[in-house]
Amino acid sequence: MFTVRLPALLVAGLCPLAGLFFFLIGTYPFVTSSNCTVGGVCTGLGMPPQNVGEVYGVVKAYTTRVGIGAFPTEQDNEIGELLQMRGKEFGVTTGRKRRCGWLDLVQLRYAYMINGFTALALTKLDILDVFPEIKVGVAYKLDGEVIPHFPANHEVLSKVEVKYETLPGWDTDISNARTFDELPVNAQNYVRFIEMELGVPVKWIGVGKSRESMIQLF
Repeated sequence: MFTVRLPALLVAGLCPLAGLFFFLIGTYPFVTSSNCTVGGVCTGLGMPPQNVGEVYGVVKAYTTRVGIGAFPTEQDNEIGELLQMRGKEFGVTTGRKRRCGWLDLVQLRYAYMINGFTALALTKLDILDVFPEIKVGVAYKLDGEVIPHFPANHEVLSKVEVKYETLPGWDTDISNARTFDELPVNAQNYVRFIEMELGVPVKWIGVGKSRESMIQLF
């Protein structure tokens, strides 16, 4: 099949687990044997890297994790419980409750560095509708000093202190919004803040459960 010239085809490759579960770059030993990065698409499909086109990262508007392991932005309190309840966060295979916390941009920058996202799909923004203020983890501190990278080492990661930026919430049901302009200003600002911090545009925003509840920006 590799010696025959075929018409160009659009092939969608999916990495079904979060990139930081890949054992070579994740927080060992809390990893999997699979390659969950965009590189795994190449090895899985038997195609060269230069044939990869757009790379879309899919991220929730907050952070979740199933099982044990370091989770710097975890909210082991009423905030985490509310995120879990509103987002119906249960492990697909195990049925266990997912641990929930604020969005972790340090972790997301690391995922971007490895995968080279060309755009993001930001899902479950509506889960944040009820929060008067929303925090975003923007940096880690270790022994009082800001560290410039994500430490893919469980022992180090479990000791970091998170530096947060606090943004105002919108206290409005956004599930009926179908364009970016229909979102409350504070919800728009939350999306733009993520784009600015990462340097990656958000192409889709999920605001509800239905197929129609996905706003496309470009």
